[in-house]
Amino acid sequence: MTTYKDAGVDVEAGDDTVDRIRSTVRETFTPGVLADIGAFGSFFEPELEGVETPVLVSSIDGVGTKLKVAARMDRYDTVGQDLVNHCVNDIAVCGATPLYFLDYYGVGTLDPETAEAVVEGFAAACKENECALVGGEIAEMPDVYGEGDFDLVGSIVGMVDKTDIVEGEAVRPGDVLLGVPSTGIHTNGYTLARTVLFDTYDVQDRPPELEGASIGEALLRVHRSYLRPIQALLEAGLAQGLVHVTGGGLPGNVRRVVPDDCVAVIDYDVWERPPLFSFIQNLGNVPEDDMRQTFNLGVGLVVIVRGDEVQTAAECLERMGESPFRIGRVEAAPDETDA
Repeated sequence: MTTYKDAGVDVEAGDDTVDRIRSTVRETFTPGVLADIGAFGSFFEPELEGVETPVLVSSIDGVGTKLKVAARMDRYDTVGQDLVNHCVNDIAVCGATPLYFLDYYGVGTLDPETAEAVVEGFAAACKENECALVGGEIAEMPDVYGEGDFDLVGSIVGMVDKTDIVEGEAVRPGDVLLGVPSTGIHTNGYTLARTVLFDTYDVQDRPPELEGASIGEALLRVHRSYLRPIQALLEAGLAQGLVHVTGGGLPGNVRRVVPDDCVAVIDYDVWERPPLFSFIQNLGNVPEDDMRQTFNLGVGLVVIVRGDEVQTAAECLERMGESPFRIGRVEAAPDETDA
């Protein structure tokens, strides 16, 4: 006789996990949530008062191989926060306010305690962003994921009034790029970072270049949310374009919101990179182009503002507790006919 558990799937562990996370998930519920966890679908009734033309904005993403670092550290309470904040930032730079979040947690062998820590991370970030965690999927698949392996994917839905969508179409030559600091590598570039660092160090090592932090601590710093400063800028009418710096680094992401007749010029020498980035580059002899196209280099959010509003925008961000700095400008794209 062969049972489902013998085949590698523990239904009781799944039930235990749901029992563990039920109260945590409920704490994220906002007034729009209409169903408890466990239903076949999630129901959300948005508040539309004051919104003339509501537009839903959605995004889906993962945490990547940062999960490998979490496993090495045996610490799982931060990667859920990373995922929620990453998704929130992606729609916030479009002008949207997050409404609800759903997750996928795929694992080889389900450990309820680990799953609980991951979901607690989801919940902490959802509460910070006033976003409901309305549902998710826990999939135990030993034939897909190896022993100790797991994957996280998150999907978010937000809303913006159509007239308030931020796409960068208002960006023009003379605009200025303000950078807002990141909290670390965030959730991109970990394959390169792990290749370089773990060839020489263990997660508990504390090289002097990291100023007291261990390798694991530096790599697991939470991918922060920029929702509040973004909202403050938009309410003040100061942002012509907004960039969440993810895969592709500054050049790849800034390009996404700059019109075809413009070009963003970034001065990489005007800010001091956090020690982790210089450490990775020097230890691995990583080319500068690779650094720029892989990592955020200490800039997690870019705000494009009018040249005569730079000071006002900087003061707005400073009131939100941020430390913005000027990183570049927008120029007219070269005329190809002048070659």
